[in-house]
Amino acid sequence: MTAYPVGMAVSTAPERDIVGWDELDRLMGDLAERLVGAKFDLMLAITRGGLVPAGMLAYRLRIRNILVAAVEFYDDAGHPGPRPTFLQFPADPLLRGQRILVVDEVWDSGTTIHAVTERIRQAGGYPTTVVVHYKPLHSVVPGKPDLYAVTTDQWVVYPFKAGG
Repeated sequence: MTAYPVGMAVSTAPERDIVGWDELDRLMGDLAERLVGAKFDLMLAITRGGLVPAGMLAYRLRIRNILVAAVEFYDDAGHPGPRPTFLQFPADPLLRGQRILVVDEVWDSGTTIHAVTERIRQAGGYPTTVVVHYKPLHSVVPGKPDLYAVTTDQWVVYPFKAGG
């Protein structure tokens, strides 16, 4: 048993990777450079976390056709539910035969983005996944993102998430 001095706070909170706007801009620029020359018919942003990275990539890659998948798996405290719940998802005809860049901010367990890509495949689309942060030690699904900027095992705090 470890003894701590009286009055010393012991934190059990996970280590944090705090990302500022300048760092996010640099990471998105790096991802965009690695995607130059790739052809996509549309982009699918996963809400809520993927909206800002998707917008940043869309400008850099000159993608204007952007769809949204509203998927709930983690609550605001970061606790997962039993399975991803699709609150909104594009109709199959919008995805059929399309090369789709799927964007989210983080691949933690991978459950959400995996469920999204499976729905795209079932609709006849061709997904390519990109995330800012990939957590390989936390992933519970087969495979990994097609493209990611950073690997980490820390809790990532983005500047666009209210309340830090």
